[in-house]
Amino acid sequence: MECLEGDVNVKFLLTGGSLVKVRSNNWKKNRFFKLQEDFRTVFQETHKIIGRKNTCKFSIDDIDTVRQGRHSEGLEKYTDENMEDRCFSVIFKNRRKNLDLIASSREEAAYWTTVIIKLPYILLLDKTLHELFSWIFNCMRKADKNHDNKMTLKEMKNFLRTINIEVNDNYAEMLFKKCDTSKSGTLEGSEIMHFYSLLTNREEINVIYSKYACTGGQMSAEDLLKFLVYEQRERSSMSDALRLIEKCEPDETAKENGHMTKDGFLMYLQQAEGMIFNMAHKDLYQDMSQPLNHYFISSSHNTYLMEDQLKGPSSTEAYIRALMKSCRCVELDCWDGENGEPVIYHGYTLTSKVLFKDVIKAIKEYAFKTSQYPVILSLENHCSLEQQKLMAHYLRSILGSALVTEPLGDKMPTHFPSPQDLKGRFLVKGKRMNKLDSFFSSSSALEEDSVSEEDEAANVKMPGEKPKSKMKLARELSDIVIYCKSVHFVSFEHTRDTQAFYELSSFKESKALNLAKTSATAFICHNAEKLSRTYPAGSRTDSSNYNPVPLWNAGCQIVALNFQTPCKEMDLNQGQFLPNGLSGYILKPKFLRNRATEFDPNRLTRGPWMQKKKFHVMIISAQQLPKLNKEKKNSIVDPLVKVEIYGVPDDKAEKETHHINNNGFNPMWNESFEFTVFVPELALVRFMVEDYDTASHNDFIGQYTLPFTSIQNGYRHIHLCNKRGHVIPSASLFVHIMIMDLQ
Repeated sequence: MECLEGDVNVKFLLTGGSLVKVRSNNWKKNRFFKLQEDFRTVFQETHKIIGRKNTCKFSIDDIDTVRQGRHSEGLEKYTDENMEDRCFSVIFKNRRKNLDLIASSREEAAYWTTVIIKLPYILLLDKTLHELFSWIFNCMRKADKNHDNKMTLKEMKNFLRTINIEVNDNYAEMLFKKCDTSKSGTLEGSEIMHFYSLLTNREEINVIYSKYACTGGQMSAEDLLKFLVYEQRERSSMSDALRLIEKCEPDETAKENGHMTKDGFLMYLQQAEGMIFNMAHKDLYQDMSQPLNHYFISSSHNTYLMEDQLKGPSSTEAYIRALMKSCRCVELDCWDGENGEPVIYHGYTLTSKVLFKDVIKAIKEYAFKTSQYPVILSLENHCSLEQQKLMAHYLRSILGSALVTEPLGDKMPTHFPSPQDLKGRFLVKGKRMNKLDSFFSSSSALEEDSVSEEDEAANVKMPGEKPKSKMKLARELSDIVIYCKSVHFVSFEHTRDTQAFYELSSFKESKALNLAKTSATAFICHNAEKLSRTYPAGSRTDSSNYNPVPLWNAGCQIVALNFQTPCKEMDLNQGQFLPNGLSGYILKPKFLRNRATEFDPNRLTRGPWMQKKKFHVMIISAQQLPKLNKEKKNSIVDPLVKVEIYGVPDDKAEKETHHINNNGFNPMWNESFEFTVFVPELALVRFMVEDYDTASHNDFIGQYTLPFTSIQNGYRHIHLCNKRGHVIPSASLFVHIMIMDLQ
């Protein structure tokens, strides 16, 4: 941590200072903030209670992002423009409210934002061994109730419970006596270090290391290369082995000799190179020059909602969060608002309203921070002509040249442009009065025309809703719908014979899933030429989600989900779009891009899609699983691991380990499973850890989902994610993977 302690910005935060906390026009109060010495916790003084100060704190690990300037709903509403360079917001990963703050000067704001943005990356560089070390010693300090830097037997028992491991009294006393070499009845100094080494010992790693450490008890570069080739099944060279030694080996003498110690080997296994996810798929690696409809596109339903569909808040924040997760298709449910200003909310419900122009500003600001590839704005238009014209004005004036307002090229296109062609651009999906050919002919349409409401709100009957009817469409709004013209779906034959490539239909959940089941091949052929959008049933008022996998199997590109809801379906979505640089675009397999395909996911036949694999996985161990009930001191998890496969129906499978009683710190299973995967290009694998419960449903601990084609062979760690898809610090699985071709 020397690099942190010497940093001027960090020194400023360690001293602390006053910031103005903003909640409303009338609630702006000075609060003292200070970075703690662990470099992971920010202390906050709140208010006085009967003469004493109340404090709270938050962890750096809980921060999702820091936004400089007035880029939150609260700061935009409750601060003046001249405060822009003094304002910043802390956005949390969980449901905790944003922390909107004003510094006394631009320089002070820069101190705070620079450090908070930089800290996670600095800590990540030394994450593995340091994180384990600091986490355990932080728990030890908490267990040392009288702060004498010594541990009694009672304090040690409390410490073990803190790190999620239950031991019986006899074992605890045996461990204590083994470390208490001074026979003083307490552990201190080197005795605590001995205790630490016993706790952090990874016997399963020792066994693997000893098998290949054939050079004076250490791994030479040649030994490491053998491990990489024979165990990890990598196409590695001597230079790769030497690079890993240079990167991971903490012992300078061993590094100079081209050797890797056991600590260096553990470090390697916990780096990106030792993870289950193939590093070659982390960055952009797919061809991005195919037509837009050849990709799966990460898509959100009712993006404006933060919670449920009936009374939850609507917010620009929901758009920002979706876009920062690489969502590339967002929904705008537009209605007439007060003072002539269009608003976005879930019509005929008690959800709050947000100004259309504020949403477009937020989208403009955050659309391309995570991915440079095009964003589709799916308009559900319920506005009067005047407010439609204002919507068109805002889209043009705020998005500027980034908005696609005419076809690319100088002649009528016959297929979609590619994500590469559309980098940094916005496409509007909505109603259009005429064909796209009008751009290349002298004919013109009426200034306004009537169109039928073929959108989600028209398909979902809500209390107080007026009967479905024709609506007037403003020419100004119609003209900016280019490649995504919304049309009613009649049949695949009708679509093939009468509709242009840029005309797309939206399918409610039940209709889409039925077509994917009964007419899968026709649906795939349809999607090989056109775009399809699917969305959750209107009855899902709790913002729950449907299974996206059958629709991806049918080639549907825009499978819209409720991003605000943590669930298995969102885990699958996150896993699907994990590769390819978090671009929000995944190239569909070739057999889903062929208009003459005979592939049917429900009735498999021989074809290029059939690439049968044997998937062997051994669940070896887990490390530092989180406690689920932090309020109960004696609450220790009883973990088990499930391995789930999603894909075509023949590939769907699930197996689980036995549970281990009272050990969330270092449980070990050494349990093996085998699966047969028929269509690997459509398969997703989900590893889930649960807390076993005899009386009720098991509780979720963590999960990790990734495409089958992105899995690496060999001994691998898996960093677990929480319900919202954020990595749980230090929590991991250790597995062995072997994938083999089957004839």
